[in-house]
Parts: sequence; C-alpha cells; structure tokens
Amino acid sequence: MTALASYAAHPAASRGRLHAEHAEHRVRDGGPGHRDAFQRDRDRIIHSISFRRLRHKTQVFLAPDGDHFRVRLTHSLEVAQIGRAVARALRLNEDLTEALCLAHDIGHPPFGHAGEDALRAALAGAGGFDHNGHTLRALTLIDRPYPRWPGLNLSWETLEGLAKHNGPVAAPGWALAEADAAFSLELTRWPSLEAQVAAIADDIAYDNHDIDDGLRAGLLTLDQLLAVPLVARGWRACRAEFGDIAPGRLIGELTRGQIGAMVDDLIVTSRAAIDAAGIASVDDVRAADRALIGFSDAMREDERTLKRFMYANLYHHPSQTAAADVARTIIAGLAAAYRADPALMPGDWPRSLPAEEPWRSRHIADFIAGMTDRYAIARYRDAVGPIDLPEGF
Repeated sequence: MTALASYAAHPAASRGRLHAEHAEHRVRDGGPGHRDAFQRDRDRIIHSISFRRLRHKTQVFLAPDGDHFRVRLTHSLEVAQIGRAVARALRLNEDLTEALCLAHDIGHPPFGHAGEDALRAALAGAGGFDHNGHTLRALTLIDRPYPRWPGLNLSWETLEGLAKHNGPVAAPGWALAEADAAFSLELTRWPSLEAQVAAIADDIAYDNHDIDDGLRAGLLTLDQLLAVPLVARGWRACRAEFGDIAPGRLIGELTRGQIGAMVDDLIVTSRAAIDAAGIASVDDVRAADRALIGFSDAMREDERTLKRFMYANLYHHPSQTAAADVARTIIAGLAAAYRADPALMPGDWPRSLPAEEPWRSRHIADFIAGMTDRYAIARYRDAVGPIDLPEGF
C-alpha cells in the first residue's frame, strides 16, 4: 500500500473521540484489534441504522417504483468508490475519505430536497432544518448503539469532515452549532483534503449517474443532452470507438467516460494546487485560504454547465415538481399532526418529547427526518388520511 502523504490525515494523530474509549484497540476473540480510528469510523457508519435507512430514501426520484433507479444508499456507495480512487491517487487516507463519502447524506429526510424544504418550513419558528447539520445530530445523538454514550462516538476528523466538507461554515444552523459546542470542529477553518475529496466525489457521482437515471425514466433524451459540451465530447469519443453500436448500449460508456475525465482532471489539478501552495501537513491544509481539491477552470465550467442543464431539464421537470409537491404535503402534514397529538408517534418518541419549545418541535423533526420515503407515506395515511400519489411514485 502506498505510504500516506505528509498532508494526509493520519489515524495515529487523530484528535480522538468525544467520549473516551479505553479499548480503542481492544482484544476480541483472543486476538488484537487491527483497525485504526478511521477504519472503525467507517465500519460504525456502515453498521448504523441511519445508514441502512438510506436504501429507501430519495436520490432523484421520490419513492421510486423501479428497482434500477438510484437511492441515497447506492449513491453513497458510488460516491465512496470515486472518493477512494481520488484519495489513493493523491496519497490521502482512503478510510477517512470512504467514511465521509458513505455518511455525507445520512441527514437527509425522506423525499430528498423537497422533504428538506418542507421540514425547514415546519421548523421555521424552531431554528429551521438543514440536512448537513442533521447528519451530525444523527451520528452524535440519535443513533444509540452503544451502552455508555449517545451516537456513534466518531473521531474528530470524521465529524469535522462531515460538518464542513463543502468548506468553512461561518454561520452554522442550530444543529451544527450544537455539535460544535459539544466537540469543537473549528468550523471557520478549511477541512481536511479527505473531506474536500468527498465533497467533489459527490458532485461527480450525481452529475453523471443522474443522467443515467433521467434517460432510464424517459425524462431526458440523448438529443437534449448533446447540447451540453461535456456530454457532446464524450458522445463523439464513444461513437469513434464503438461505431454503429445502438445508442442505448453506449450510455454506460458515456457516463463512465465522463466520470473518468472528471476524476483525471481533479487529480491533476489538485496535485498541482497542493504543490503550488507548499502544503506539507494537515495543519497547512486547514490554514489555507482556499480549497485545494478542485477542477481546472475548463472542467469547472463544463461541470457547471452540466448542472444547469440537469436542473432545468431533470430536477425541475414537471413530473418531478408534481411529485415534490406531494412530498411537501406529506412532510408538512406529519409535522402538524404530531404537534397536535404527539401520541401518534410510535415507541418512545411521545414519552421522550420535551415539554418546551424549540426542543419539542425539533424532537418531532428528528422522528420525521429519520423516516424512509415509504414509511413517511404509511405514517401519513395513518396519522392524517389518504393521499393520491403521482404515477411512478
């Protein structure tokens, strides 16, 4: 295995965990533990309830009835695959990168961004809702697989990367501010290179895999896509290599080629930026005045053009906006129903409901945010009443 660069995150130099674990390398089954801190973090995330729920949470299509469409879980796995490839090329810590990629979407409520919009509106008087802040809340407070503390007790580096993988946070929402108050994450400094890789791996994954899903759903056409320069270049390359093979057989090759082009550009550009900035340590990374992981100017413009196209033609497609309206109705209806009668929530949720605001509303939002798409639909029908779902929902 290639040695880590001096500016990579080293598990032996981790700032530790909020709750001391006296057996970080404890003996199990008669033998020593062989996982370092970041490997343990990755494994804790994979084994968490929050991670398992991602298999039934929206990526692009709300509660999709097709088995071949991506969901939050498969998206997160694809992000992790891209992130590890980039981390290895840059000699960064692959395990930390993978942990961040796998966990970055855990805070999403049901129905993706439509669900988040509705939950933010429902909590307007209680500080609002932000999926990134809720990721920290889920992993530090809500999931409780251990007997001595709440949360997964992840390392500082993993929590820091999740908190600010998109860059420094000058004005954190209440959930992120609460996590930072408990275990200072230095929100105004740049995160590790591993966190920066995770953020762009996310973009690369959904930029390209959403094309595949959009074509599969019939909401995009190849002719539309060929108006995007990045796609047009990739398509010409496919045609040059594979000739008269049916277009439908080349979509996978098109998206693979685009991912490869983006990854190659990212690695070359980032390596040059690290060298030019004289980065020699993780402290240098955090003290930098800019992101060091990024595309070249040309690829950045190509990627932005692709995103604009996807928003105009897929994410804001009339069938998608109609489904989003139903999703917002479901989330708003659940929030109102549980506020009016908390006993409608199952299990310990009503018994542990705080008496005072804003914690009362935030507790209800914790329950709703953890739902899968299909569970939210079922709970709405139980607590509120019937609802008509668009075709394919």
